[in-house]
Amino acid sequence: MYATAQELETRLGGGEALVILADRDGDGVADAELVERALTDATAEIDSYLAARYTLPLPTVPAVLVRLACDMAVYRITSEYGAGLTEERRQRYEDAVAWLRRAGSGDVSLGLPPQQAPAATLAAPGLVSGKPRAFDRLRRIM
Repeated sequence: MYATAQELETRLGGGEALVILADRDGDGVADAELVERALTDATAEIDSYLAARYTLPLPTVPAVLVRLACDMAVYRITSEYGAGLTEERRQRYEDAVAWLRRAGSGDVSLGLPPQQAPAATLAAPGLVSGKPRAFDRLRRIM
């Protein structure tokens, strides 16, 4: 996961903001399952953009991905249930996707080494050895 529920809560400005977004049963507590699902979905979406360029899982989580995962999770929580979806939240989600597309294509960097191409594509063609040919175009054995 690129972000935790605690990081999401901190980025929203505290627990009350998360409760407002994710309290589905009205008990004054954010629905932990909803928050985890939104963070998991954000992680999967981020991975789908980064997998072409980076080996996953990443060795460290860059701070930019924590921010993007939180923005994407907030969008998912609010768009899934229609509560609290604002133009700003939608725009943050779209900005996150645009940035991830650029990261996946190599236009921006995470500061991590890119995935190496498989050795087979870089190696010279293989050589085959064996017995000499019994027949060839120029000589026929009778």
